Amino acid sequence: SNSPPLYHSEPSFPTYPRIHRDRRITVRVMILGALVMFSWVMATVVRHSKSNLTAMITRTYTSPGRTLQHRTINVVEPVSEPPSWPSRTSVRSSFPLPTTGNGVGFKGAITRRRRRRCRRVFSAPSETSTSGSIDSLVSGSNPVGRRLGKKKKQTVWQEMGSLAASLPDVVNLGQGYPDWQPPEFVTKAAEQAIRLGYNQYTRTQGHPELVEILADRYSTHFQREVDAMSEIAITVGCSQALYLSLTALIEPGDEVLLLEPFFELYLGQVKMSEGVPVAVPLSLNRNSGQWELDLNKLEAAITPKTRVLILNTPHNPTGKVFNREEMEGIADIVRRHPHLSVISDEVYKYIINTPEGDRGEKKTVEEASSPSSSSSSSSSSSSSTTPPEHVHFAALDGMWDRTVTCSSAGKTFSITGWQVGWLVGPRDFVARVHSLLPLVQFCAPSPMQHALSQVLQEADDPYKGHDSYYSWLREMYASKRTMLLSGMEEAGLKPTEGTGGFFVMADARRLLPLVPQSYLDAAEADERPVDFALCRWLGEKHNIITIPGSPFFGQPDDGELEPPCLIRLAFCKSDEVLERANEQFRQLGHELRDYENKLIVMEKGEERGEGKHLHEDHPHAEPALASSK
Repeated sequence: SNSPPLYHSEPSFPTYPRIHRDRRITVRVMILGALVMFSWVMATVVRHSKSNLTAMITRTYTSPGRTLQHRTINVVEPVSEPPSWPSRTSVRSSFPLPTTGNGVGFKGAITRRRRRRCRRVFSAPSETSTSGSIDSLVSGSNPVGRRLGKKKKQTVWQEMGSLAASLPDVVNLGQGYPDWQPPEFVTKAAEQAIRLGYNQYTRTQGHPELVEILADRYSTHFQREVDAMSEIAITVGCSQALYLSLTALIEPGDEVLLLEPFFELYLGQVKMSEGVPVAVPLSLNRNSGQWELDLNKLEAAITPKTRVLILNTPHNPTGKVFNREEMEGIADIVRRHPHLSVISDEVYKYIINTPEGDRGEKKTVEEASSPSSSSSSSSSSSSSTTPPEHVHFAALDGMWDRTVTCSSAGKTFSITGWQVGWLVGPRDFVARVHSLLPLVQFCAPSPMQHALSQVLQEADDPYKGHDSYYSWLREMYASKRTMLLSGMEEAGLKPTEGTGGFFVMADARRLLPLVPQSYLDAAEADERPVDFALCRWLGEKHNIITIPGSPFFGQPDDGELEPPCLIRLAFCKSDEVLERANEQFRQLGHELRDYENKLIVMEKGEERGEGKHLHEDHPHAEPALASSK
């Protein structure tokens, strides 16, 4: 083209060397800015994520051909810390830094100013540790292991759960959860809550509709006004309510009283809260099968360090319902010890296993109609003639300010997976829990909370020919307990007395001679009591899963209790499952009677000098099996 260039008068770049100099300056400024930004990001990471820094350094210095060592430097604790932490002016801690084999460390990774921000002492994993292994999680080298203690064996729930999963068509009377669907009005409430849009966060301290319903109900239970917003907290199940209550009540080293046998969860939660569990054993009357509380023993266990008593009624695992006289006795002890508080676990309060129309024993009705017996009745027999009832400990005189009541809806409505629990207590205490809730979760499931607010109201309406759902629930569980007890007695199991919850504890000493020696040897090799051998044998040979009694006990010190001889069975199962269990129990009963008949024959022959005892070498074959292993 003959047309001149558009910018024909503008000189070309090569004729202007200054432009090249400006470009170089710009590039250098950009590089410097990028370096400054990178340094700031790294400083932020170092300052706010110690664990990430340690992991990064560990990966760097554990590359192939290098050996991880530790070099210790001093770290000064911060000025502001929780009351349980030591003072920064008196304590200096060790902070291990990884180094390479030649001793050259990552100098400058943590400056003195940043080290002052490090609040906790932590260690990089050694070259011999196994990341993610069970032993590393429960060993004493980390906070969890230090609090819970070293554990190499599976828990009883893991062991019996694995056994149940390995057996075909097993009858599972072990873990306590109902094996049927919730009532229709419960599932409809859940569906409606989701459709109405209750699918996002709700109030952290509790869904407003739910806490209002609970406040109204507990105001009736406690005969005092309960404030919905300041005296109730909604938690993820009752387990979290218990744990947060312990966290808010005790300092490291404080003692917590547990009525033995106790739910194993209590022991772990007390240890995780850095408390000291102290067992107070219930006495088992072998003649009546009653679990009895010795109030003198309870008070004798209280020391200046005792801060909390965990009270569970109806009681897991025994099914004991503490009567009013026992509860008043406990309240008197609490009044005499101003530093003692009570956590009342009441998840089974609606499951009292005596129908409303037959609340007392048959003999009680007959004795009540007899003039002579009525005149000779005493206060000692009042607990046996009085129909079982749930007593709210916080409702007793002066106990509101000393008690936090924990409960949930899971057991009552067969919705253990909903995980909605709550605690009710004095305003000052609940305020502590309210401050903890945002640190563990933003809220319990919103649709489940809203659904439960509707369920609690509908449960008071007539249900299946009964005055309310709760009335039907009591009769239903009473029927299931009676069904299971009939089969247990045929199998030689002696149930202990219990009128609440959905568990039965049974004395299984009579079955121990039937357990093959191989099972006893395996339990001994695994450092397990003989009740584990018994329960494994029941599962593998008779297809019935039960729970050994020993995990519910500490170390018996007076020989009164015999945890190796006790097993726990759950009757919150369908009638079909319970009937299958009874069929297995009947077969077990035939086996037991055959053994005992042979034993009688052999003993008669032994008296005439005709032979050897049937099980002379069996460690549990003696008729008088009263000694505790």
